[in-house]
Amino acid sequence: MGRTPTLSSVLSCGLAALFLQGPTHAVAQVENEPEVVRILAYNIKHGLGMDGNVDLERVAAVIRSVEPDVVTLQEIDSVTARTGLEDQATRLGELTGMQAMFGGFMDYRGGRYGMAVLSRYPVVEWQNHRLPDGAEPRSALAARVELLKPGYGKGPQLVVVGVHLYANAAERLAQAGRLVELFADEEAPVILAGDFNSIPESKVMRLLEDTGGWQRPAKEGQAFTFPSEIPDREIDFILFRPRSRFSVREHRVVEETVASDHRPVLLELELLPADPNAPLERAP
Repeated sequence: MGRTPTLSSVLSCGLAALFLQGPTHAVAQVENEPEVVRILAYNIKHGLGMDGNVDLERVAAVIRSVEPDVVTLQEIDSVTARTGLEDQATRLGELTGMQAMFGGFMDYRGGRYGMAVLSRYPVVEWQNHRLPDGAEPRSALAARVELLKPGYGKGPQLVVVGVHLYANAAERLAQAGRLVELFADEEAPVILAGDFNSIPESKVMRLLEDTGGWQRPAKEGQAFTFPSEIPDREIDFILFRPRSRFSVREHRVVEETVASDHRPVLLELELLPADPNAPLERAP
């Protein structure tokens, strides 16, 4: 009669099988995993919550709760008297473990006012593009990030652009037109995310979609983003292009009602290869 295998022998066999598979098996798994990117767009109103308290730790907790790879933040202070001379972009980078970039619009109360991008991916380059002015100056903060996989050379790149359009319809339309011009020749996929201060049916959104080529996927569930306590309009979006490079896996409004007067928007995308037959090149 054969012996009943003991627990220790079963574990030993299992460990031996894993050992025999070796690093080649692990690399093959990594190679075949889809490239998934989680983007969060969040107007944080310089950390001022609906309870009247400025609390960046609370904002950072909201960000961490959805585990994004890249975040575009609107209404950010940089060493202004209004928010205790704190460099908010740098502080939020520290609190979330991400690289922070600040794009200033204008001087404000001893410092600067603008927006930020946070990224857990390596940032190849970034630039703060000036847009046509509204009641306040505006810009588009663009970061080129590289999606790396362990054991491989340079990964695919994305350009993530944070925006906060303002103030009236004519000014926002001019700003949208400039965005179309800025990225017309960009070969990498482009994500456009932030506070557009425009509803889906507006001329601003139609221009970005019809002329700029950006896709605006429908959100799952309730789509309104402002005001956060009882939202009644959809003005915060994450757009992407080209359509052929992405598959939407998740897209929703995060149900956060206190940390800001806007609710954040989360979009998870699977990045599809430009050429499905082109293999990744292993790093030397």
